[in-house]
Amino acid sequence: MNSISLPAGSPLLKKSFLYGTATSSFQIEGDVDNRLECIWDRFCKQPSAIADHSNGDIACEHIVRWKEDFDILLDLDVDAYRFSISWPRVMTQEGELNPQGVAFYKTLVKALNEKGIKAFATLYHWDLPQHLEDKGGWLNRQTAYAFEDYVDKISQALGEDVYSYATFNEPFCSAYLGYEIGVHAPGKTGRKYGRTAAHHILLAHGLGMQVLRKNVPNSEAGIVLNFTPCYSATQKTDDLLATRKADEYINQWYMQPVMEGRYPEVLFDLDEADRPPVEDGDMEIICQPLDYLGVNFYTRLHYSAPREKNALYYEHSHQGPLTDIGWEIYPKALYDLLTSLNERYTLPPIFITENGAAMADKLIDGEVNDVDRVSYYHTHLNMVHDAVLAGVKVSGYFAWSLLDNFEWAEGYAKRFGLVYVDFDTQERTLKLSANAYKALIASRK
Repeated sequence: MNSISLPAGSPLLKKSFLYGTATSSFQIEGDVDNRLECIWDRFCKQPSAIADHSNGDIACEHIVRWKEDFDILLDLDVDAYRFSISWPRVMTQEGELNPQGVAFYKTLVKALNEKGIKAFATLYHWDLPQHLEDKGGWLNRQTAYAFEDYVDKISQALGEDVYSYATFNEPFCSAYLGYEIGVHAPGKTGRKYGRTAAHHILLAHGLGMQVLRKNVPNSEAGIVLNFTPCYSATQKTDDLLATRKADEYINQWYMQPVMEGRYPEVLFDLDEADRPPVEDGDMEIICQPLDYLGVNFYTRLHYSAPREKNALYYEHSHQGPLTDIGWEIYPKALYDLLTSLNERYTLPPIFITENGAAMADKLIDGEVNDVDRVSYYHTHLNMVHDAVLAGVKVSGYFAWSLLDNFEWAEGYAKRFGLVYVDFDTQERTLKLSANAYKALIASRK
């Protein structure tokens, strides 16, 4: 497939529907010498933590090449650009703003606004300053208040030139992957750790939302959650129950507190010692009204009854057509997710803040013919179209990602970008998918 198309008259073809692309600070910026150490710098030094033994010291050199990347945004003619602010770049260890770091983001936001591109800034995309991790990181309740202070200072500095602020990107990944199963920074393991980290991140979200309401009342404010829809392997009662618990543990654990101010029922399946350390008033702080909900979607998973003592469920390996990172391609799960969220919750407008695929891209004669990625975008955007027709309020879509980049524990081995990056030369090459996305954006009425 060489193009992305939508049905005639689709709401996704209106000019009011935003199209953008997304990145995150640690994955693209490099320039490690001009910021504090973060937990991913330290994690990358652990043997076998990163598949190709790489790190984010250089990444895509975005700090020095941002104008080149900005020109790519102009070429794509996107309506919005989603990026993250590096906490360790804009704050000193003493808790003051770092003028050099702040200046970079001010310059970027100014350039975006001058060209009519809406700035969507994420305040936390996993790069916690290491000095805070040394004091316990997200296991320490005080980190939530450190985040509140950081949000206060950076939102005053950038102000309402930022169209949209997100407090966090994917709390599940920070808490579960980083503190519960240890495959992401900081590499801690234990259910108690994961649940504690999740609670303190959610608390920080609520505190951050309160600050944003005060400092930038005319900017949009929300949170970005990732969802992996859970499907039962069979229709057996035990498998259906385990699948519900998986959904609550993986997805609703973050959604329900934010939307309803309470944890899901699976909380009561946990040992008392593993439950989150909720203090009086916490859930009210967490449950702040949102201007929008960011939804990140990539794949689905199947579940059945647990096979080990103390387990809540058994997670099956991915089946069917897979991306290069090993995730099943099942577009209908995006439709199922959006419609189920819409039925279950009273939702604010939704942005699909990440959707995309890692493919085994090859640069041949100056071109990357990533037809599988084009097909992925085509099928998933058509599921968003169907969901909007079914009544879900989706306001925009961000392709993940703008650039091939440092893909966390996978290093540089997995490529998600619309743009191919040669990490030896830093040369950028637009892939077929970039041109297909550009053509879709241009086709709107």
